[in-house]
Amino acid sequence: MPKLSHACLFAALAATAFGALAQPKESEVVDPHQWLEDVEGEKQLAWVRTQNAVAEAELAATPGFKSLEAELLGIYDSDDKIPGVYKQGAWYYNFWKDKQHERGLWRRTTLDEYRKPQPKWETVLDLDALNKAEGENWVWHGADCLKPAYERCLVALSRGGADADVTREFDLSTRQWVDGGFFREEAKGGLQWIDRDTVYVYTDFGDGSLTSSGYPRIVKQWTRGTPVASATVVYEGKPDDMYIAAMRDHTPGFTRDFVSRTLAFYNDELYLRNADGSLAKVDAPNSAKKGAHREWLTLELREPWDVAGKSYRAGSLLAAKFDDYMAGKREFHVLFEPTDTTSLAGATFTRNHLVLNVLDHVKNRLSVLTPGADGWTRREFAGAPEFGTVAVTAVDDEDSDALWMTVTDYLTPSTLSLVEVGGQPEVLKSMPVFFDASTHEIAQHFATSKDGTRVPYFLVHPKGMALDGGNPTLLYGYGGFEISLTPGYSGSVGKGWLEKGGTYAVANIRGGGEYGPRWHQAALKANRHKAYEDFAAVAQDMITRKITSPAHLGIRGGSNGGLLTGNMLTQYPELFGAVVIQVPLLDMQRYHKLLAGASWMAEYGNPDIAAEWAFIQKFSPYHLFDAAKDYPPTLILTSTRDDRVHPGHARKMHALMSAAGKDVRYYENIEGGHGGAANNRQAAHMDALYLTFLWQQLGKHATP
Repeated sequence: MPKLSHACLFAALAATAFGALAQPKESEVVDPHQWLEDVEGEKQLAWVRTQNAVAEAELAATPGFKSLEAELLGIYDSDDKIPGVYKQGAWYYNFWKDKQHERGLWRRTTLDEYRKPQPKWETVLDLDALNKAEGENWVWHGADCLKPAYERCLVALSRGGADADVTREFDLSTRQWVDGGFFREEAKGGLQWIDRDTVYVYTDFGDGSLTSSGYPRIVKQWTRGTPVASATVVYEGKPDDMYIAAMRDHTPGFTRDFVSRTLAFYNDELYLRNADGSLAKVDAPNSAKKGAHREWLTLELREPWDVAGKSYRAGSLLAAKFDDYMAGKREFHVLFEPTDTTSLAGATFTRNHLVLNVLDHVKNRLSVLTPGADGWTRREFAGAPEFGTVAVTAVDDEDSDALWMTVTDYLTPSTLSLVEVGGQPEVLKSMPVFFDASTHEIAQHFATSKDGTRVPYFLVHPKGMALDGGNPTLLYGYGGFEISLTPGYSGSVGKGWLEKGGTYAVANIRGGGEYGPRWHQAALKANRHKAYEDFAAVAQDMITRKITSPAHLGIRGGSNGGLLTGNMLTQYPELFGAVVIQVPLLDMQRYHKLLAGASWMAEYGNPDIAAEWAFIQKFSPYHLFDAAKDYPPTLILTSTRDDRVHPGHARKMHALMSAAGKDVRYYENIEGGHGGAANNRQAAHMDALYLTFLWQQLGKHATP
């Protein structure tokens, strides 16, 4: 299936050049802490280093920190992790990081080799060697190689892990950069192959070429050997659009070019680009996720749709013949329709089948659909387990019906299998055991939110756990952008929390996608409070069951999850004994003016509109903070190089709380992007900080 969906477009959502990070103008400053939004200012970085030193002295100098950090680094650097691969031609490619390769190796092997316990790999590109040679700190952002020869690749590299990246042309046959090849300067955007000598380019072309979200507004067709300034404009969006891009589907016999105009999250227009350059709109709801595979057009509906005298439910997956649809026909096959307990987690085409992945009360169920002369037939997917998170991806959707299948849960290391549709899985790889899981078990419970909604959550707890309210418990959540939280194996949570006797919980609150679009839409904008009421209900449910108590209950969340934990801190401080806030949104009055913030207004609202600010301020932690209130101990973590969620959110919140004398500490990684860390060493350090903090505050004993 070509990369036409939000999932793939936003995998390419790289941020603006780092030098363009938003900085406040003096005339705009009404907040005494707004000066901290100047990301790389000397005064600001000096402030950061001072806060870091305080946090390091409190947390990193404690007994057990270094050993915990070393254990985590050992997990992240493990040579025994599953090397996930993707097929290009006869080769299977992987990007790999370990102790010897901090920034990573792009490498390849054959399927026969991959089946072996210790495959022989051929290095294609060594990022550590490249950084040394160029005096850079490149972080891998992926490669797009031109079909069918797969000789020329467009490689994206980010400085320090920022979303902003460059694109460089690489020759796989020589394993060298192409002299005079395609090159895109550091910015948000990307390149997409049309043919060997032509690409689509969407990037920062200068003044006025970016949207208000800081993403590309213009896409051009660029010919090799010509300056990018002379490239031909293919499509130009409006300043308040979110993201403009173009791509070619290279499937033999079904080559098509598309232009994507993203207006906001889950709101886009898709155009078929004809040979003469004209555009024909795929006339489907903007909210629908649109995909094309060979002769098929698929539409995943996020809202109810009445068309051609029929009604289709939100959350449904429809299929139509692509050419017929473009000719005006509206004849659909309903491939999936949700129930009160189910939602579509994914749909994967192989050469001859479509594999549906359905969540039923947040548990995966797979089935196989096959098109034929009389419509689509359905059967169960052989070999999938009854419990655990199951994910499938096509090995090669042009030539085979083979799938990669991964299976995991909170206590079971991931396994990777190769399975032919209709056959039994061949287990190829298994993650090593990183912690002793024999002491714990998994349960699913439901809490009742304020409005009566049943909210599921997973609980990983010690066997025979005493229901005395004294169990150190870490509750994690996200609740946004229709992202589902399903069970997964985490070596760091296992080693740093579970193995030491902790209880771990994950809340499937509204705003996420666990029950499809309706679950997400229930917590948008003015209803955002429902996500926070859900999370509080889960916390209260665990307290009522005497699994834990406020003194032993901590929470953690990042990005939108950082906004969640920021609201828990300010609205429900009595429920928690410790709060971890990572790479967060917190100042919701200015979020849309900082970096990619404007792209999230469909989720949160526009604070410049008085009626919307009236509800936004009710979930803006920076404005809800009350110096007269008592708050639980708090740790705020972020990254200087995060050019998606501005580090100013975290900086200002810490300054506000610190000035009021609250129990708060702060650590900002100098690089690392929105993920917080650019390499395994930094990730181990950051994770050891938050785990040490939580054990200090919540544990039955003072140290981990």
